[in-house]
Amino acid sequence: MALIETTDLHKTYRMGEVEVHALRGVSLQIDAGEHLAIMGPSGSGKSTLMNLLGCLDTPTQGSYRLAGNDVSRLSPDRLAAVRNRQIGFVFQQFNLLPRATACQNVALPLVYSGTGSNGELALRALERVGLAERAHHRPRELSGGEQQRVAIARALVNNPSIVLADEPTGNLDTRTGAEILALFDELNAEGITLVMVTHDQHVAERCRRVVRLVDGEIESDRRNHETLPAGEGG
Repeated sequence: MALIETTDLHKTYRMGEVEVHALRGVSLQIDAGEHLAIMGPSGSGKSTLMNLLGCLDTPTQGSYRLAGNDVSRLSPDRLAAVRNRQIGFVFQQFNLLPRATACQNVALPLVYSGTGSNGELALRALERVGLAERAHHRPRELSGGEQQRVAIARALVNNPSIVLADEPTGNLDTRTGAEILALFDELNAEGITLVMVTHDQHVAERCRRVVRLVDGEIESDRRNHETLPAGEGG
């Protein structure tokens, strides 16, 4: 069974009297353990698709099943619970609380889920990304790469089903970005399912599968440099 399955996913936004069709019938399957990149030009719908996959929004039409459960029509409160329990997020902007330590930042999803600020779990997540020795440093005391590692640890602390990364190397220099990509490779080798939105071809080539969106539709679905018909990449 696919970890993620979208069927005929549409998303339409209304801007005044104008309708904007951000997604136009996206059907996609992602199995557990995949390492997938979503690419496309500006306005292609890749950020909209990421928001839907991350349960940050709901589709106008179509269905989305996450780990076998239809999350397409859940209430905002139930979507928030799914996000916190099953999905880890990594963004281009690190989104760390400036006055909190690395360990406190990593523990935030535990607080939101009602688990409490579990320092042991947070420290374990920091160890996983090679940053345990910086646990009590604040973001201003960390390099950009270290801040992104803290953000990745925060995404992992609840042991999510999937990690969604939106341009995770966009604010990093080439060397630091390569280190972060190597970390993602290691996490995927451990079995973490990774979906990455990127405009960078080099980043996409590090993934085992590349889905390209154009005008809200899947233009291609490529695995191991072999082009597949749209919708048959599951």
